[in-house]
Amino acid sequence: MSQWKVGQIKVKVGGFTPAKSAAPAQAAVTPVPVSPAPGARDATADRARLQAIQAAAQARDFPRAATLADAALKDGLEHPMVLNLAALKAEQENRFDDALKILERAVQIAPQDIGSRNAMGLILARTERYREALAVFDGVVAIQPDFAGAHCARGAALESMGRLKEAEAAYRHTLDLQPENLGATQGLANLLSRRGAHAEAKPLAEAVLEAEPNFPDAVMVLAAADAAEGAGERAQRRLELLIGDERLTVQQRALAQGQLGDVLDAQDLPAEAFQAYAACNMALWRAYAPAYGQGVSALEFARGVADALADIAPEAWTSEPPPAPAESPKAHVFLLGFPRSGTTLLEQVLASHPDVEALEERETLVDAQRAFFMQSGDVARLARAGEAELASLRAAYWERVRAEGGQPEGKVFVDKHPLNTFRLPLILKLFPDAKILFARRDPRDVVLSCYRRRFTMSSSAYQFLTLPAAAGYYDVAMRIAERLEPAMAPRTKIVRHESLVEDFDGVVGEVCAFLGLPFSESMRNFADKARDRAVATPSGVQLSRGLSAEGVGAWRRYRDQLAPALPTLAPWVERFGYEPE
Repeated sequence: MSQWKVGQIKVKVGGFTPAKSAAPAQAAVTPVPVSPAPGARDATADRARLQAIQAAAQARDFPRAATLADAALKDGLEHPMVLNLAALKAEQENRFDDALKILERAVQIAPQDIGSRNAMGLILARTERYREALAVFDGVVAIQPDFAGAHCARGAALESMGRLKEAEAAYRHTLDLQPENLGATQGLANLLSRRGAHAEAKPLAEAVLEAEPNFPDAVMVLAAADAAEGAGERAQRRLELLIGDERLTVQQRALAQGQLGDVLDAQDLPAEAFQAYAACNMALWRAYAPAYGQGVSALEFARGVADALADIAPEAWTSEPPPAPAESPKAHVFLLGFPRSGTTLLEQVLASHPDVEALEERETLVDAQRAFFMQSGDVARLARAGEAELASLRAAYWERVRAEGGQPEGKVFVDKHPLNTFRLPLILKLFPDAKILFARRDPRDVVLSCYRRRFTMSSSAYQFLTLPAAAGYYDVAMRIAERLEPAMAPRTKIVRHESLVEDFDGVVGEVCAFLGLPFSESMRNFADKARDRAVATPSGVQLSRGLSAEGVGAWRRYRDQLAPALPTLAPWVERFGYEPE
Protein backbone atom coordinates (compact mmCIF):
# COMPACT_ATOMS: atom_id res chain seq x y z
CA MET A 1 0.00 0.00 0.00
CA SER A 2 1.20 3.51 -0.74
CA GLN A 3 2.73 5.20 2.27
CA TRP A 4 1.68 8.69 1.20
CA LYS A 5 -0.98 9.68 3.73
CA VAL A 6 -1.79 12.76 1.69
CA GLY A 7 -3.11 10.40 -0.95
CA GLN A 8 -5.78 9.21 1.46
CA ILE A 9 -7.31 12.65 1.22
CA LYS A 10 -6.35 13.66 -2.31
CA VAL A 11 -5.98 10.63 -4.52
CA LYS A 12 -4.68 12.60 -7.49
CA VAL A 13 -0.96 13.25 -7.08
CA GLY A 14 1.02 15.48 -9.41
CA GLY A 15 -1.41 15.16 -12.28
CA PHE A 16 -1.66 11.39 -11.92
CA THR A 17 -3.12 8.99 -9.37
CA PRO A 18 -1.02 6.71 -7.19
CA ALA A 19 -0.67 3.12 -8.34
CA LYS A 20 -1.91 2.06 -4.92
CA SER A 21 -4.18 4.64 -3.44
CA ALA A 22 -4.78 4.69 0.26
CA ALA A 23 -7.97 3.35 1.71
CA PRO A 24 -11.30 5.09 1.29
CA ALA A 25 -10.77 5.98 4.92
CA GLN A 26 -13.82 8.19 5.12
CA ALA A 27 -15.96 5.06 5.13
CA ALA A 28 -13.64 2.72 6.95
CA VAL A 29 -12.76 4.69 10.05
CA THR A 30 -16.21 6.17 10.66
CA PRO A 31 -18.14 3.97 13.07
CA VAL A 32 -21.07 2.30 11.35
CA PRO A 33 -23.92 0.18 12.66
CA VAL A 34 -22.85 -3.42 12.64
CA SER A 35 -26.25 -4.99 12.19
CA PRO A 36 -25.90 -8.14 10.12
CA ALA A 37 -27.55 -8.64 6.78
CA PRO A 38 -31.15 -9.86 6.97
CA GLY A 39 -32.10 -13.35 6.00
CA ALA A 40 -31.37 -16.89 7.12
CA ARG A 41 -27.90 -16.18 8.46
CA ASP A 42 -26.18 -16.56 11.80
CA ALA A 43 -26.72 -13.05 13.17
CA THR A 44 -24.26 -13.49 16.02
CA ALA A 45 -21.48 -14.70 13.73
CA ASP A 46 -22.15 -11.92 11.24
CA ARG A 47 -22.06 -9.32 13.98
CA ALA A 48 -18.74 -10.66 15.21
CA ARG A 49 -17.27 -10.51 11.70
CA LEU A 50 -18.46 -6.94 11.23
CA GLN A 51 -16.98 -5.92 14.56
CA ALA A 52 -13.63 -7.49 13.65
CA ILE A 53 -13.59 -5.72 10.30
CA GLN A 54 -14.48 -2.39 11.87
CA ALA A 55 -11.82 -2.81 14.56
CA ALA A 56 -9.14 -3.40 11.92
CA ALA A 57 -10.32 -0.37 9.94
CA GLN A 58 -10.40 1.89 12.97
CA ALA A 59 -6.87 0.75 13.79
CA ARG A 60 -6.00 1.81 10.20
CA ASP A 61 -4.91 -1.72 9.39
CA PHE A 62 -6.59 -1.46 6.01
CA PRO A 63 -4.94 -4.50 4.40
CA ARG A 64 -6.34 -6.76 7.13
CA ALA A 65 -9.72 -5.00 7.11
CA ALA A 66 -9.95 -5.37 3.34
CA THR A 67 -8.99 -9.06 3.45
CA LEU A 68 -11.58 -9.78 6.14
CA ALA A 69 -14.22 -7.84 4.20
CA ASP A 70 -13.45 -9.66 0.96
CA ALA A 71 -13.86 -13.00 2.70
CA ALA A 72 -17.11 -11.89 4.33
CA LEU A 73 -18.51 -10.73 0.99
CA LYS A 74 -17.67 -14.07 -0.61
CA ASP A 75 -19.62 -15.68 2.21
CA GLY A 76 -22.65 -13.59 1.25
CA LEU A 77 -22.44 -10.96 3.98
CA GLU A 78 -23.51 -7.67 2.37
CA HIS A 79 -22.99 -4.51 4.40
CA PRO A 80 -21.80 -1.04 3.28
CA MET A 81 -18.58 -1.30 5.28
CA VAL A 82 -17.88 -4.80 3.96
CA LEU A 83 -18.56 -3.77 0.39
CA ASN A 84 -16.45 -0.63 0.71
CA LEU A 85 -13.44 -2.53 2.05
CA ALA A 86 -13.87 -5.39 -0.42
CA ALA A 87 -13.78 -2.76 -3.14
CA LEU A 88 -10.53 -1.48 -1.63
CA LYS A 89 -9.00 -4.94 -2.00
CA ALA A 90 -10.14 -5.13 -5.63
CA GLU A 91 -8.67 -1.69 -6.24
CA GLN A 92 -5.34 -2.67 -4.70
CA GLU A 93 -5.27 -5.61 -7.10
CA ASN A 94 -5.99 -3.23 -10.01
CA ARG A 95 -9.42 -4.79 -10.56
CA PHE A 96 -11.05 -1.41 -10.95
CA ASP A 97 -14.19 -2.56 -12.73
CA ASP A 98 -14.82 -5.10 -9.96
CA ALA A 99 -14.27 -2.41 -7.33
CA LEU A 100 -16.80 -0.13 -9.00
CA LYS A 101 -19.39 -2.90 -9.23
CA ILE A 102 -18.98 -3.65 -5.53
CA LEU A 103 -19.37 0.02 -4.64
CA GLU A 104 -22.41 0.39 -6.87
CA ARG A 105 -24.00 -2.44 -4.87
CA ALA A 106 -23.05 -0.65 -1.64
CA VAL A 107 -24.78 2.52 -2.80
CA GLN A 108 -27.78 0.51 -3.92
CA ILE A 109 -28.35 -1.00 -0.49
CA ALA A 110 -27.36 2.17 1.42
CA PRO A 111 -27.99 5.25 -0.79
CA GLN A 112 -26.96 7.69 1.94
CA ASP A 113 -23.63 5.99 2.69
CA ILE A 114 -21.18 8.71 1.70
CA GLY A 115 -18.16 6.48 2.28
CA SER A 116 -19.11 4.13 -0.54
CA ARG A 117 -20.06 7.00 -2.83
CA ASN A 118 -16.81 8.82 -2.14
CA ALA A 119 -14.76 5.67 -2.67
CA MET A 120 -16.48 5.22 -6.04
CA GLY A 121 -15.49 8.74 -7.02
CA LEU A 122 -11.90 8.12 -5.98
CA ILE A 123 -11.66 5.04 -8.18
CA LEU A 124 -13.21 6.87 -11.11
CA ALA A 125 -10.64 9.64 -10.63
CA ARG A 126 -7.82 7.16 -10.35
CA THR A 127 -8.83 5.64 -13.68
CA GLU A 128 -8.96 9.18 -15.12
CA ARG A 129 -12.73 9.22 -15.60
CA TYR A 130 -12.80 12.69 -14.12
CA ARG A 131 -16.21 13.88 -15.31
CA GLU A 132 -17.88 10.83 -13.81
CA ALA A 133 -15.85 11.25 -10.62
CA LEU A 134 -16.89 14.89 -10.33
CA ALA A 135 -20.56 13.95 -10.61
CA VAL A 136 -20.11 11.42 -7.80
CA PHE A 137 -18.33 13.92 -5.54
CA ASP A 138 -21.06 16.47 -6.23
CA GLY A 139 -23.55 13.88 -5.03
CA VAL A 140 -21.55 13.26 -1.86
CA VAL A 141 -21.43 16.98 -1.10
CA ALA A 142 -25.17 17.25 -1.68
CA ILE A 143 -25.74 14.60 1.00
CA GLN A 144 -23.16 15.95 3.46
CA PRO A 145 -22.13 19.54 2.60
CA ASP A 146 -19.50 19.73 5.35
CA PHE A 147 -17.57 16.62 4.28
CA ALA A 148 -14.12 18.11 3.63
CA GLY A 149 -12.75 14.98 1.94
CA ALA A 150 -15.32 15.16 -0.86
CA HIS A 151 -14.68 18.86 -1.44
CA CYS A 152 -10.96 18.13 -1.72
CA ALA A 153 -11.60 15.26 -4.14
CA ARG A 154 -13.80 17.60 -6.19
CA GLY A 155 -10.88 19.98 -6.40
CA ALA A 156 -8.58 17.24 -7.65
CA ALA A 157 -11.08 16.19 -10.34
CA LEU A 158 -11.63 19.79 -11.45
CA GLU A 159 -7.88 20.38 -11.59
CA SER A 160 -7.45 17.30 -13.79
CA MET A 161 -10.16 18.64 -16.10
CA GLY A 162 -8.36 21.98 -16.45
CA ARG A 163 -11.03 23.89 -14.52
CA LEU A 164 -8.44 25.51 -12.29
CA LYS A 165 -10.45 28.39 -10.86
CA GLU A 166 -13.13 25.99 -9.68
CA ALA A 167 -10.47 23.62 -8.35
CA GLU A 168 -8.93 26.43 -6.32
CA ALA A 169 -12.33 27.33 -4.87
CA ALA A 170 -12.89 23.69 -3.89
CA TYR A 171 -9.50 23.45 -2.18
CA ARG A 172 -10.04 26.72 -0.30
CA HIS A 173 -13.49 25.58 0.82
CA THR A 174 -11.96 22.32 2.04
CA LEU A 175 -9.46 24.28 4.15
CA ASP A 176 -12.28 26.40 5.56
CA LEU A 177 -13.94 23.19 6.72
CA GLN A 178 -10.75 21.42 7.75
CA PRO A 179 -7.66 23.68 7.98
CA GLU A 180 -5.33 20.72 8.52
CA ASN A 181 -6.41 18.92 5.33
CA LEU A 182 -3.09 18.10 3.64
CA GLY A 183 -4.69 17.14 0.34
CA ALA A 184 -6.25 20.57 -0.10
CA THR A 185 -3.08 22.26 1.14
CA GLN A 186 -1.05 20.46 -1.50
CA GLY A 187 -3.68 20.98 -4.18
CA LEU A 188 -3.65 24.71 -3.58
CA ALA A 189 0.16 24.71 -3.61
CA ASN A 190 0.09 22.95 -6.99
CA LEU A 191 -2.24 25.53 -8.51
CA LEU A 192 -0.24 28.48 -7.20
CA SER A 193 2.97 26.95 -8.51
CA ARG A 194 1.40 26.33 -11.93
CA ARG A 195 0.72 30.02 -12.35
CA GLY A 196 4.12 31.12 -11.07
CA ALA A 197 3.05 32.26 -7.59
CA HIS A 198 5.98 30.46 -6.00
CA ALA A 199 6.20 32.65 -2.90
CA GLU A 200 2.62 31.70 -1.99
CA ALA A 201 3.00 28.04 -2.93
CA LYS A 202 6.23 27.44 -1.03
CA PRO A 203 4.95 27.61 2.60
CA LEU A 204 2.02 25.36 1.72
CA ALA A 205 4.35 22.72 0.27
CA GLU A 206 6.63 23.01 3.28
CA ALA A 207 3.66 22.38 5.57
CA VAL A 208 2.87 19.19 3.66
CA LEU A 209 6.49 18.03 3.82
CA GLU A 210 6.56 18.59 7.56
CA ALA A 211 3.76 16.02 7.84
CA GLU A 212 4.86 13.81 4.94
CA PRO A 213 8.61 14.03 4.18
CA ASN A 214 9.48 13.76 0.48
CA PHE A 215 5.84 13.83 -0.63
CA PRO A 216 6.13 14.07 -4.45
CA ASP A 217 3.92 17.06 -5.24
CA ALA A 218 5.36 19.12 -2.41
CA VAL A 219 8.95 18.41 -3.45
CA MET A 220 8.15 19.40 -7.02
CA VAL A 221 6.52 22.65 -5.89
CA LEU A 222 9.65 23.54 -3.88
CA ALA A 223 11.90 22.56 -6.77
CA ALA A 224 9.92 24.88 -9.06
CA ALA A 225 10.33 27.67 -6.50
CA ASP A 226 14.07 26.99 -6.31
CA ALA A 227 14.37 27.14 -10.08
CA ALA A 228 12.43 30.40 -10.21
CA GLU A 229 14.84 31.87 -7.65
CA GLY A 230 17.85 30.78 -9.73
CA ALA A 231 18.83 28.01 -7.33
CA GLY A 232 18.98 25.34 -10.01
CA GLU A 233 21.43 23.07 -8.23
CA ARG A 234 19.21 22.98 -5.14
CA ALA A 235 16.21 22.13 -7.29
CA GLN A 236 18.24 19.41 -8.99
CA ARG A 237 19.19 17.83 -5.66
CA ARG A 238 15.59 17.85 -4.47
CA LEU A 239 14.36 16.12 -7.60
CA GLU A 240 17.15 13.55 -7.76
CA LEU A 241 16.42 12.59 -4.15
CA LEU A 242 12.72 12.31 -4.95
CA ILE A 243 13.32 10.19 -8.06
CA GLY A 244 15.24 7.70 -5.92
CA ASP A 245 12.31 7.21 -3.51
CA GLU A 246 11.00 3.68 -3.96
CA ARG A 247 7.48 4.71 -2.94
CA LEU A 248 6.92 6.69 -6.15
CA THR A 249 4.60 5.34 -8.79
CA VAL A 250 5.71 5.18 -12.41
CA GLN A 251 3.81 8.37 -13.20
CA GLN A 252 5.14 10.28 -10.21
CA ARG A 253 8.73 9.37 -11.04
CA ALA A 254 8.18 10.32 -14.67
CA LEU A 255 6.84 13.76 -13.69
CA ALA A 256 9.85 14.33 -11.45
CA GLN A 257 12.20 13.32 -14.27
CA GLY A 258 10.47 15.71 -16.64
CA GLN A 259 10.81 18.56 -14.16
CA LEU A 260 14.46 17.61 -13.65
CA GLY A 261 14.86 18.04 -17.40
CA ASP A 262 13.55 21.60 -17.12
CA VAL A 263 15.96 22.35 -14.27
CA LEU A 264 18.93 20.97 -16.23
CA ASP A 265 17.86 22.89 -19.33
CA ALA A 266 17.85 26.12 -17.31
CA GLN A 267 21.44 25.31 -16.30
CA ASP A 268 22.36 25.06 -20.01
CA LEU A 269 22.89 21.30 -19.87
CA PRO A 270 20.88 20.21 -22.92
CA ALA A 271 22.32 16.70 -23.24
CA GLU A 272 21.58 15.91 -19.59
CA ALA A 273 18.18 17.60 -19.83
CA PHE A 274 17.21 15.57 -22.87
CA GLN A 275 18.19 12.38 -21.07
CA ALA A 276 15.78 13.30 -18.27
CA TYR A 277 13.01 14.13 -20.75
CA ALA A 278 13.55 10.81 -22.51
CA ALA A 279 13.33 8.92 -19.21
CA CYS A 280 10.08 10.72 -18.38
CA ASN A 281 8.52 10.07 -21.77
CA MET A 282 9.52 6.44 -22.07
CA ALA A 283 8.08 5.70 -18.63
CA LEU A 284 4.79 7.37 -19.59
CA TRP A 285 4.82 5.70 -23.01
CA ARG A 286 4.97 2.29 -21.34
CA ALA A 287 2.51 3.16 -18.56
CA TYR A 288 -0.16 4.41 -20.97
CA ALA A 289 0.41 1.82 -23.71
CA PRO A 290 -2.62 -0.26 -22.64
CA ALA A 291 -4.88 2.78 -23.03
CA TYR A 292 -3.36 4.57 -26.03
CA GLY A 293 -0.88 2.19 -27.63
CA GLN A 294 -3.46 -0.29 -28.93
CA GLY A 295 -5.62 -0.14 -32.06
CA VAL A 296 -5.69 2.86 -34.39
CA SER A 297 -3.55 5.67 -32.97
CA ALA A 298 -4.40 9.36 -33.19
CA LEU A 299 -1.59 9.69 -35.73
CA GLU A 300 -2.94 6.90 -37.92
CA PHE A 301 -6.47 8.29 -37.73
CA ALA A 302 -5.28 11.76 -38.76
CA ARG A 303 -3.34 10.32 -41.70
CA GLY A 304 -6.52 8.59 -42.81
CA VAL A 305 -8.39 11.93 -42.69
CA ALA A 306 -5.64 13.63 -44.70
CA ASP A 307 -5.75 10.88 -47.31
CA ALA A 308 -9.56 11.09 -47.57
CA LEU A 309 -9.40 14.88 -48.04
CA ALA A 310 -7.22 14.41 -51.11
CA ASP A 311 -10.22 12.89 -52.91
CA ILE A 312 -12.72 15.63 -52.01
CA ALA A 313 -13.16 18.75 -54.15
CA PRO A 314 -12.30 22.03 -52.32
CA GLU A 315 -15.73 23.52 -53.02
CA ALA A 316 -17.29 20.84 -50.77
CA TRP A 317 -16.03 22.89 -47.83
CA THR A 318 -17.58 26.22 -48.80
CA SER A 319 -21.26 27.06 -48.34
CA GLU A 320 -23.61 29.90 -47.50
CA PRO A 321 -23.75 30.82 -43.81
CA PRO A 322 -26.94 29.68 -42.01
CA PRO A 323 -29.19 32.25 -40.32
CA ALA A 324 -27.64 33.60 -37.13
CA PRO A 325 -29.28 32.40 -33.90
CA ALA A 326 -31.19 34.90 -31.80
CA GLU A 327 -28.42 35.05 -29.21
CA SER A 328 -25.18 35.03 -31.13
CA PRO A 329 -21.67 36.45 -30.80
CA LYS A 330 -20.55 39.55 -32.59
CA ALA A 331 -18.01 37.37 -34.36
CA HIS A 332 -17.08 33.71 -34.09
CA VAL A 333 -13.38 32.78 -34.16
CA PHE A 334 -11.54 29.49 -34.01
CA LEU A 335 -7.94 29.76 -32.79
CA LEU A 336 -5.94 26.69 -33.73
CA GLY A 337 -2.59 25.52 -35.13
CA PHE A 338 -0.69 22.89 -33.14
CA PRO A 339 0.16 22.53 -29.44
CA ARG A 340 3.08 24.75 -28.42
CA SER A 341 2.68 26.97 -31.50
CA GLY A 342 1.67 30.07 -29.56
CA THR A 343 -2.08 29.54 -29.37
CA THR A 344 -2.23 30.10 -25.61
CA LEU A 345 -0.27 33.36 -25.78
CA LEU A 346 -2.53 34.69 -28.53
CA GLU A 347 -5.67 33.59 -26.71
CA GLN A 348 -4.60 35.32 -23.50
CA VAL A 349 -3.83 38.51 -25.40
CA LEU A 350 -7.27 38.46 -27.02
CA ALA A 351 -9.00 37.51 -23.75
CA SER A 352 -7.59 40.72 -22.25
CA HIS A 353 -9.73 42.76 -24.66
CA PRO A 354 -13.02 43.93 -23.09
CA ASP A 355 -15.01 42.96 -26.19
CA VAL A 356 -13.67 39.38 -26.35
CA GLU A 357 -14.96 36.21 -24.72
CA ALA A 358 -12.40 33.40 -24.98
CA LEU A 359 -12.76 29.72 -24.13
CA GLU A 360 -9.61 27.73 -23.42
CA GLU A 361 -9.32 24.19 -24.81
CA ARG A 362 -12.76 22.75 -24.22
CA GLU A 363 -14.18 19.91 -26.30
CA THR A 364 -16.95 21.95 -27.89
CA LEU A 365 -17.09 19.90 -31.11
CA VAL A 366 -17.56 16.52 -29.48
CA ASP A 367 -21.15 16.02 -30.76
CA ALA A 368 -20.10 16.72 -34.33
CA GLN A 369 -17.13 14.39 -33.93
CA ARG A 370 -19.42 11.58 -32.84
CA ALA A 371 -21.64 12.16 -35.86
CA PHE A 372 -19.00 12.63 -38.57
CA PHE A 373 -15.54 11.87 -37.21
CA MET A 374 -15.51 8.40 -35.68
CA GLN A 375 -13.67 6.88 -38.63
CA SER A 376 -11.33 8.65 -41.03
CA GLY A 377 -13.60 7.77 -43.96
CA ASP A 378 -16.47 9.71 -42.35
CA VAL A 379 -15.00 12.93 -43.76
CA ALA A 380 -16.43 12.07 -47.19
CA ARG A 381 -19.90 11.74 -45.67
CA LEU A 382 -19.38 15.07 -43.90
CA ALA A 383 -18.52 16.74 -47.19
CA ARG A 384 -21.94 15.71 -48.56
CA ALA A 385 -23.92 16.65 -45.43
CA GLY A 386 -26.76 19.14 -45.82
CA GLU A 387 -28.15 21.77 -43.49
CA ALA A 388 -30.74 19.37 -42.06
CA GLU A 389 -27.95 17.18 -40.69
CA LEU A 390 -25.75 20.05 -39.53
CA ALA A 391 -28.22 22.34 -37.76
CA SER A 392 -28.63 20.17 -34.65
CA LEU A 393 -24.86 19.73 -34.35
CA ARG A 394 -24.37 23.49 -34.58
CA ALA A 395 -26.90 23.97 -31.79
CA ALA A 396 -25.16 21.28 -29.72
CA TYR A 397 -21.88 23.15 -30.14
CA TRP A 398 -23.32 26.35 -28.68
CA GLU A 399 -24.91 24.41 -25.84
CA ARG A 400 -21.50 22.98 -24.95
CA VAL A 401 -19.89 26.42 -25.17
CA ARG A 402 -22.34 27.73 -22.59
CA ALA A 403 -22.07 24.59 -20.45
CA GLU A 404 -18.32 25.19 -20.27
CA GLY A 405 -18.89 28.70 -18.97
CA GLY A 406 -18.66 30.60 -22.27
CA GLN A 407 -20.86 33.68 -22.61
CA PRO A 408 -20.47 34.58 -26.29
CA GLU A 409 -23.51 36.81 -26.80
CA GLY A 410 -22.55 40.18 -28.23
CA LYS A 411 -18.83 39.46 -27.96
CA VAL A 412 -16.09 38.39 -30.32
CA PHE A 413 -16.05 34.77 -29.22
CA VAL A 414 -12.72 32.93 -29.50
CA ASP A 415 -12.77 29.14 -29.27
CA LYS A 416 -9.14 28.20 -28.75
CA HIS A 417 -7.99 24.62 -29.18
CA PRO A 418 -4.74 23.86 -31.04
CA LEU A 419 -5.88 20.34 -31.89
CA ASN A 420 -8.89 21.71 -33.78
CA THR A 421 -6.62 21.74 -36.82
CA PHE A 422 -7.44 18.05 -37.06
CA ARG A 423 -11.14 18.98 -36.93
CA LEU A 424 -11.00 21.66 -39.61
CA PRO A 425 -13.45 19.78 -41.87
CA LEU A 426 -16.05 20.02 -39.11
CA ILE A 427 -15.36 23.71 -38.52
CA LEU A 428 -15.56 24.61 -42.20
CA LYS A 429 -18.77 22.66 -42.72
CA LEU A 430 -20.60 23.69 -39.56
CA PHE A 431 -19.51 27.33 -39.38
CA PRO A 432 -18.97 28.75 -42.88
CA ASP A 433 -18.94 32.30 -41.50
CA ALA A 434 -16.46 31.72 -38.66
CA LYS A 435 -13.03 33.30 -38.84
CA ILE A 436 -9.87 31.29 -38.23
CA LEU A 437 -6.68 32.39 -36.50
CA PHE A 438 -3.89 29.94 -37.31
CA ALA A 439 -0.89 30.11 -34.95
CA ARG A 440 2.42 29.26 -36.58
CA ARG A 441 5.85 28.72 -35.04
CA ASP A 442 9.11 27.14 -36.21
CA PRO A 443 8.16 23.43 -36.55
CA ARG A 444 11.39 22.36 -34.83
CA ASP A 445 10.63 24.47 -31.76
CA VAL A 446 7.06 23.17 -31.75
CA VAL A 447 7.98 19.48 -31.80
CA LEU A 448 10.79 19.89 -29.27
CA SER A 449 8.44 21.75 -26.93
CA CYS A 450 5.74 19.08 -27.29
CA TYR A 451 8.32 16.43 -26.41
CA ARG A 452 9.57 18.36 -23.37
CA ARG A 453 6.25 19.31 -21.77
CA ARG A 454 4.00 17.16 -19.61
CA PHE A 455 0.45 17.20 -20.94
CA THR A 456 -2.65 15.62 -19.46
CA MET A 457 -2.56 12.23 -21.14
CA SER A 458 -4.80 11.65 -24.15
CA SER A 459 -4.57 9.91 -27.49
CA SER A 460 -3.00 13.05 -28.94
CA ALA A 461 -0.62 13.70 -26.03
CA TYR A 462 0.55 10.09 -26.32
CA GLN A 463 1.99 10.95 -29.74
CA PHE A 464 4.28 13.55 -28.15
CA LEU A 465 6.15 10.94 -26.11
CA THR A 466 8.46 10.02 -29.00
CA LEU A 467 10.08 12.39 -31.46
CA PRO A 468 9.15 10.44 -34.62
CA ALA A 469 5.47 10.32 -33.62
CA ALA A 470 5.43 13.98 -32.53
CA ALA A 471 6.96 15.04 -35.84
CA GLY A 472 4.58 12.80 -37.76
CA TYR A 473 1.60 14.24 -35.91
CA TYR A 474 2.73 17.77 -36.74
CA ASP A 475 3.26 16.81 -40.37
CA VAL A 476 -0.25 15.39 -40.78
CA ALA A 477 -1.84 18.40 -39.07
CA MET A 478 -0.16 20.70 -41.57
CA ARG A 479 -1.17 18.42 -44.45
CA ILE A 480 -4.82 18.60 -43.36
CA ALA A 481 -4.61 22.41 -43.23
CA GLU A 482 -2.86 22.50 -46.61
CA ARG A 483 -5.56 20.41 -48.29
CA LEU A 484 -8.27 22.64 -46.90
CA GLU A 485 -6.42 25.87 -47.67
CA PRO A 486 -8.58 26.82 -50.70
CA ALA A 487 -11.66 26.91 -48.45
CA MET A 488 -9.84 28.33 -45.43
CA ALA A 489 -7.78 31.10 -46.99
CA PRO A 490 -10.48 33.79 -47.40
CA ARG A 491 -11.32 33.71 -43.69
CA THR A 492 -8.00 32.80 -42.13
CA LYS A 493 -5.20 34.89 -40.68
CA ILE A 494 -1.87 33.23 -39.94
CA VAL A 495 -0.19 34.59 -36.81
CA ARG A 496 3.52 33.88 -36.67
CA HIS A 497 4.64 33.41 -33.06
CA GLU A 498 8.09 34.85 -33.60
CA SER A 499 6.60 37.99 -35.17
CA LEU A 500 4.18 38.40 -32.26
CA VAL A 501 7.09 38.28 -29.81
CA GLU A 502 9.21 40.67 -31.89
CA ASP A 503 6.50 43.22 -32.80
CA PHE A 504 3.70 42.77 -30.29
CA ASP A 505 1.72 45.94 -31.03
CA GLY A 506 2.02 45.56 -34.79
CA VAL A 507 0.90 41.93 -34.95
CA VAL A 508 -1.84 42.34 -32.35
CA GLY A 509 -3.09 45.39 -34.25
CA GLU A 510 -3.36 43.30 -37.42
CA VAL A 511 -5.23 40.56 -35.56
CA CYS A 512 -7.64 43.13 -34.11
CA ALA A 513 -8.28 44.58 -37.56
CA PHE A 514 -8.95 41.08 -38.92
CA LEU A 515 -11.50 40.49 -36.15
CA GLY A 516 -13.11 43.91 -36.38
CA LEU A 517 -11.83 45.02 -32.99
CA PRO A 518 -10.15 48.26 -31.94
CA PHE A 519 -6.76 47.82 -30.30
CA SER A 520 -7.05 47.94 -26.50
CA GLU A 521 -4.29 48.97 -24.09
CA SER A 522 -5.46 46.15 -21.80
CA MET A 523 -4.03 43.63 -24.25
CA ARG A 524 -0.50 44.63 -23.27
CA ASN A 525 -1.30 43.48 -19.73
CA PHE A 526 -2.20 39.94 -20.75
CA ALA A 527 0.10 38.44 -18.08
CA ASP A 528 -2.15 39.79 -15.34
CA LYS A 529 -5.17 38.33 -17.10
CA ALA A 530 -3.40 34.98 -17.44
CA ARG A 531 -2.73 34.83 -13.70
CA ASP A 532 -6.35 35.69 -12.96
CA ARG A 533 -7.74 33.12 -15.42
CA ALA A 534 -5.52 30.28 -14.11
CA VAL A 535 -4.34 28.94 -17.47
CA ALA A 536 -4.50 25.14 -17.54
CA THR A 537 -1.99 24.44 -20.33
CA PRO A 538 1.78 23.96 -19.87
CA SER A 539 2.17 27.60 -20.95
CA GLY A 540 0.63 28.93 -17.73
CA VAL A 541 3.82 29.75 -15.84
CA GLN A 542 5.48 31.23 -18.92
CA LEU A 543 2.53 33.51 -19.61
CA SER A 544 2.47 34.77 -16.04
CA ARG A 545 5.94 36.24 -16.67
CA GLY A 546 4.82 38.21 -19.70
CA LEU A 547 6.16 38.35 -23.24
CA SER A 548 9.37 36.39 -23.74
CA ALA A 549 11.56 35.25 -26.63
CA GLU A 550 13.28 32.55 -24.59
CA GLY A 551 11.72 29.71 -26.58
CA VAL A 552 12.55 31.14 -30.02
CA GLY A 553 15.19 28.97 -31.69
CA ALA A 554 15.44 26.65 -28.67
CA TRP A 555 15.68 23.69 -31.04
CA ARG A 556 19.25 24.65 -32.00
CA ARG A 557 20.54 23.61 -28.56
CA TYR A 558 18.99 20.18 -29.15
CA ARG A 559 19.94 19.80 -32.80
CA ASP A 560 21.61 16.41 -32.31
CA GLN A 561 18.79 14.99 -30.20
CA LEU A 562 16.17 16.23 -32.70
CA ALA A 563 17.82 14.36 -35.58
CA PRO A 564 15.06 11.69 -35.83
CA ALA A 565 12.43 14.40 -36.38
CA LEU A 566 14.23 16.85 -38.65
CA PRO A 567 13.67 15.11 -42.03
CA THR A 568 9.90 15.02 -41.43
CA LEU A 569 9.83 18.69 -40.45
CA ALA A 570 12.19 19.99 -43.16
CA PRO A 571 9.50 20.55 -45.84
CA TRP A 572 7.42 22.66 -43.45
CA VAL A 573 10.47 24.60 -42.28
CA GLU A 574 11.13 25.53 -45.91
CA ARG A 575 7.51 26.23 -46.81
CA PHE A 576 6.94 28.48 -43.79
CA GLY A 577 10.11 30.47 -44.46
CA TYR A 578 12.20 29.51 -41.44
CA GLU A 579 15.97 29.29 -41.68
CA PRO A 580 17.21 25.80 -42.58
CA GLU A 581 19.66 23.93 -40.42
